[in-house]
Amino acid sequence: MNTPLLVSKKHTELLRLLKLRPSYYLLHRRLCAGPNPQPPYPPQQEDESKITQTVQLLLETPHQEWSCSQPLQSLLFTSPPPSPCFFFKITRSLPSYCQAFNFFKHLQQSFPAEDTHFLSYPFEAILQQAGRELNAGSRLFELYQASKDWKIPLTVSAAVLLIRYFGRLEMVDKSILIFNELDPPLKTTHVRNVLIDDLLRDGRVEYALQVLDEMLQPISNVPPDDVTGDIIFHGLVKRDRKGVNLTEEEIIKLVLQLGRHGVFPNTIWLTRLVSKLCRLGKFNQACNLLHELLRLQAPLVAPPFNALLTGLGRSRDVKGMIAVLAEMKESDIKPDVVTYGILINQLCKLLSIDDAMEVFNKISEESGSDGHSIEADVVIYNTLIDGLCKVGRVEEGLQLMERMKSAQGLVPDTITYTCLIDGFCKAGEIERGKELIDKMIEDGVLSNASLNIFVDVMCRHGRINSAIELFNDMQGKGLKGNAVTYTTLITAFCDVDNFDKAIDLFDQMLRSECSADVTVCHNLIYCLCKTGQMDDADSVLSKFKQAGIGLDSVCYNALVNGFVKRNDVYKAYEIVKEMEEVGVKPDSVTYDTLIAYFFRNGNSSLALRVMKQMIKKGFEPSITRYEALMLAYCLKGKSKVALKLFNNLSSVSKNPLKTITYNILIESLCKDNEVKVALSLMEDMKAKGVKPDNTTYNAMFKGLKEKNLLEDGMVLMDDMIEHSWPPDNTTMEILTEWLSAAGELEKLKSFQQGNKVSLPGPHKMTAR
Repeated sequence: MNTPLLVSKKHTELLRLLKLRPSYYLLHRRLCAGPNPQPPYPPQQEDESKITQTVQLLLETPHQEWSCSQPLQSLLFTSPPPSPCFFFKITRSLPSYCQAFNFFKHLQQSFPAEDTHFLSYPFEAILQQAGRELNAGSRLFELYQASKDWKIPLTVSAAVLLIRYFGRLEMVDKSILIFNELDPPLKTTHVRNVLIDDLLRDGRVEYALQVLDEMLQPISNVPPDDVTGDIIFHGLVKRDRKGVNLTEEEIIKLVLQLGRHGVFPNTIWLTRLVSKLCRLGKFNQACNLLHELLRLQAPLVAPPFNALLTGLGRSRDVKGMIAVLAEMKESDIKPDVVTYGILINQLCKLLSIDDAMEVFNKISEESGSDGHSIEADVVIYNTLIDGLCKVGRVEEGLQLMERMKSAQGLVPDTITYTCLIDGFCKAGEIERGKELIDKMIEDGVLSNASLNIFVDVMCRHGRINSAIELFNDMQGKGLKGNAVTYTTLITAFCDVDNFDKAIDLFDQMLRSECSADVTVCHNLIYCLCKTGQMDDADSVLSKFKQAGIGLDSVCYNALVNGFVKRNDVYKAYEIVKEMEEVGVKPDSVTYDTLIAYFFRNGNSSLALRVMKQMIKKGFEPSITRYEALMLAYCLKGKSKVALKLFNNLSSVSKNPLKTITYNILIESLCKDNEVKVALSLMEDMKAKGVKPDNTTYNAMFKGLKEKNLLEDGMVLMDDMIEHSWPPDNTTMEILTEWLSAAGELEKLKSFQQGNKVSLPGPHKMTAR
């Protein structure tokens, strides 16, 4: 759906679609299962005094004597008989499960055996009592099993209690069992809602959707209600929900299925879903979802459409935004201040400021329609002011700020002033920027944070002296600045190599008792070391130590590198020693710097000593550093020392070494007449999957020629043929001289033609 930048025709369409009357329609829904429905027993008014009197008699009389108590019997079994609600309330009012159960058994013995349905209501109260017990799970299930033996039918409320209790006790299998054994008339929407809630909490998403699917059938006599929707929508978005996660497409399908039964998600949930779809780039699905909900006459308001407009704006899909606005207008969904803000922000990003201003003016025109007012907020004003300043229309931005204050009584914030000051700095009108800062002081809204922003703006535009003047002026007016202010200024002066001024500011910062951070040290020391001003760098280090500011390895490494470049290795060692004393451990950069210095100065033995110390400390030198040291020893004819380095590198390196690393040592070994060791190294090289190149073969041919190991030379020639490695000019020069002297020119010719030349049968080079 991506569309190029706005064109004027599309702007006109956007503005036309905004001619709507603003109003709100707020939709609130619960996100929980909701209360139980009214109980099915007769809604007659019970005599509360009679219930209280009966409970008192039950508590005063031992339960074995209840049948003999005439006063009790006359209260319980009067003519006409009390309602089921009477017995329900008495059972629930007894203080313990045991007493309630005894009372229930008394009723069971007193009523005719065929009149068990009358006991359903006191049995429901028994379940409530049992649910408060410590062993509630086992007791409730025992009661449920007993109700089947006693042929006591469950009420809807009792079924809900059992399913909910077992769900909260994480005994969802029992909830499912009870639901499956209920008579069809008891499997009401409410009962199903409670079961679905339990299933979702337990992560049984697929099972929950199966129960829901029965409710969603066209001829279902238990259709979903608003509570069903709240349970489903809440369950699907809960982040820590266990079980199968539905795809966005499956969620949309479910939303629309519920919508066909008049059950719709609340505004907050729907807005989140639309936002998620937009973040995933699924704009078509989001548009279709809202369109279908409107078709189903869902009571939608602006926020979900705002979420869609935000997503389309980020992808610069103006055509899509126009379509959404048209849908809102056709469905009489009124834009709110957020809608306008999204459009203005997008137009400003595209630098279509005139169109953004036209949208802004529409807010004032539409304000007051239908008795509802929409007013631009500070965010919208700041967006417009920033857009005007970015296209060089700073004066208009300033006028808009005045309109903001006078017309709507809004107070400009730091962002408002920052946009304007940034605009004036870009235009080279520094004084106008300072006037605004003075205005902030008059209004009492200038703070150190604001000052830091303005100093940074001026420094970024190369107005460092103006930033200093501003800082000094603010100090005269009581605004002292903080570490951030100094850091910004010091960094700016370091960037232009004005270290004297940077150091002056650094001293001023310490005198003002600002707590300097490591960033200042990094900038100062790095820049001073880079330009070779090591005495100043050392002085800065001393001042930091005096101020009690701890440095990190980055600062120390910069000093080590600086002194090494000045060939002051003793001072570099002092820095390393100081690092260790203050608890900052030298790292691989520290050691590598010293190794490189010793290597460049031809002191390979000292470089090796530092490398050994580095390895001992647990740091691995770079392969490049190993190669440099190996080369240094090879040049001195110390190939055996280089070989030790090579073996050490092989043991610590996690990856196979490169051909060039092998070549350094092979060439040196051959020059030192260690040809057989070189042959062994070449075999190791191939065994580890490192391919030889012309440099490798030529070094070996030279060494074998010096030792006149002709048979090994021919095996090596066959090796080149086998690996299809073409000989170069150096190879042919060495072999021509050697084989012609040995009278083997025919073999040389055969080699040139790509044929093997050694004797038949398996032959290996004679490395031992």
